[in-house]
Amino acid sequence: MLTTLEQGVRGGRWHTLIDKVYAPLNLFAASASVIGNRGAAGVDHQTVAEFLANRAANLDRLYEALRTDSYRPQAVRRVWIPKPGSKEQRPLGVPTVRDRVVQTALLDVLEPIFEATFSPYSYGFRHGRGCHQALGRVEKLLEDGYVYVVDADLKSYFDTIPKGRLMARLREKVSDSRTLGLIEMLLEQGVLDGLREWTPETGTPQGAVLSPLLANIYLNPLDHRLDEAGFALVRYADDFVILCKSREEAEAALALVQQWVSEEELTLHPTKTKIVEAGTEGFDFLGYRFQGKLKLPRGKSLKKFKDAVRVKTKRTNGHCMPYVCARLSSQFRGWFTYFRHCQWSVFRDLDGWIRDRLRSILRRRLRKRGRALRVDHQRWPNVFFQRHGLYSLNAAHVRFVQSSLR
Repeated sequence: MLTTLEQGVRGGRWHTLIDKVYAPLNLFAASASVIGNRGAAGVDHQTVAEFLANRAANLDRLYEALRTDSYRPQAVRRVWIPKPGSKEQRPLGVPTVRDRVVQTALLDVLEPIFEATFSPYSYGFRHGRGCHQALGRVEKLLEDGYVYVVDADLKSYFDTIPKGRLMARLREKVSDSRTLGLIEMLLEQGVLDGLREWTPETGTPQGAVLSPLLANIYLNPLDHRLDEAGFALVRYADDFVILCKSREEAEAALALVQQWVSEEELTLHPTKTKIVEAGTEGFDFLGYRFQGKLKLPRGKSLKKFKDAVRVKTKRTNGHCMPYVCARLSSQFRGWFTYFRHCQWSVFRDLDGWIRDRLRSILRRRLRKRGRALRVDHQRWPNVFFQRHGLYSLNAAHVRFVQSSLR
């Protein structure tokens, strides 16, 4: 894609892009991505299934609207979803299906242009990169003696990105006025929450396909400034840490971040942004807790996991044991895939806790009260649950370690 786009480059800026955005093949590929992701209907109530049922005609209309500059995005429907680890809720925007297709088509054109400029130490929302690569870099830096950590938190980052400054950042690489105008329209989409509609003054629309790329573009200069100053950065979207070998170095890194954030009209969270010593105080990053040489699940991550297990293992559970074990195993596989790099004792302890909850269910069915006792371990040994198909986190970790050593 980038090789094709470079035909319209002069002076390091792309001058002809809009025809690539509304190219029929690009729109078709974008619609396939949106259909594959499913998702809810927007303010027009059109579902993904309804869009798919009349796909060719819908794409023809989009093509014509984009080609003639008559396309106008509709308002974003706001929904509220639970915030992990708390009783609070966070807002999520749901654009219409057609708007999601346009944003995806834009993303397919813009992403390769800006991807080439991104720092190697930025891991969020980038192809071939993810949380485990970011966590691996943190672990390597800690092993190399970078134990003073600037734990930074940008307050409401996606909601506070200045639109004017963001557009200026985009103009550094894109000169196509029609493409820039399309992005500006998407940034100015209204938000519909119940019967109330308004247009946010700052930020990128929450839930928008294009928002993660725009967020990375805005923070990209900070990545490079920290790298040029010799600081070891690890960033995943708006969540980042800077690892240093001394407190003085960490203070200098934090001062640089504070200055840049102030200049760029963002805000650091006053209580969540701090310098910590990894060996004594520890810090959280991407769901993990780094404490000295230990890697553990973050407190909120572990609580969320246990709460989900408790729901499935109530003593009044009326399902047969194979069914209960199958439901739990489905949850465990996904959780282990993410947290497989944790300290081995985490998995051993969780396995024991889970089996005891299952023994408590079986005790109740024998009309016995209370939690599992030592005699219950003999009545229902570990192998009993293994035979019923329970996924063992500890066994999975042993297999993972053994495969890593080969």
